Amino acid sequence: MKIAIFGQYYQQNSEDSVAILLDYLERKNVSVFIESNFYNLIDNQSDIGLKGFKTFLNLDHTFNMLVSIGGDGTILRAVTRVGDLGIPIVGINTGRLGFLATIQPEKITMAFDEIIAGNYKLSNRTLLSVTTEPTHNDLVEINYALNEIAVSRKNTTSMITVETHLNDEYLASYWSDGLIISTPTGSTGYSLSCGGPIITPEAGNIVLTPIAPHNLNVRPLVIPDDTKVQLKVDGREDHYLLSLDSRIVTLPNSAVVRIEKSNFKVKMIELTDESFIDTLRRKMLWAEDRRN
Repeated sequence: MKIAIFGQYYQQNSEDSVAILLDYLERKNVSVFIESNFYNLIDNQSDIGLKGFKTFLNLDHTFNMLVSIGGDGTILRAVTRVGDLGIPIVGINTGRLGFLATIQPEKITMAFDEIIAGNYKLSNRTLLSVTTEPTHNDLVEINYALNEIAVSRKNTTSMITVETHLNDEYLASYWSDGLIISTPTGSTGYSLSCGGPIITPEAGNIVLTPIAPHNLNVRPLVIPDDTKVQLKVDGREDHYLLSLDSRIVTLPNSAVVRIEKSNFKVKMIELTDESFIDTLRRKMLWAEDRRN
């Protein structure tokens, strides 16, 4: 088995998790490759011995799995490295909330006993892809997002107008700070904080959630995920922001943005005793009501 290990940052609370994971995989005689930048961070900021571990710059089809160490944001970055290769991703949560990175540090050994034995399930997650007219260079190679694609104002406190079409039919012009187009995976993120609904990962939907809309009767809209969304932004400034998860580009108001479901999905590894409903209940503290 060939496993890639990826992380964005190396923090003090990550050291035990990294050490436990590497020691475990070494004892299992697994072929381990650590992403080059993450390898250097570990090597420079910890006493963990990395002798014998190899590094990688780019992934390929020979990898069986990618282990992300960090929070959900690290997994979102890992997705840009995996792309359409179909390599399953599993996350060790050394961050905060952890809707995607679900393995807690104290359960690493138990979790990987199950994973190495093949006792896990795969959750196929929808992504959104974006194209712009004219084409933006930063959106040629990596133009997809797992959580959401959003447009928002730039360099102004004034609202923007987001003219929105669904399958070439005019829907509305949102007077707001922006508009979020979210996948089911992203429905527990930025969209939720702006009043959007929670959507289960297997649902074939996406949601349009306005950011601080001026019209109080405007509400989030759930639509089929095969819908093609077109956006045109206008505002007092000449440019606005387009974000793909944590990546941001600046576009001119003359640009047209087209968003649709990507032609590939991301595979997330889940333990057999895990479920989205259970994660939702625990992370949202729904079971904390004393009446339960």
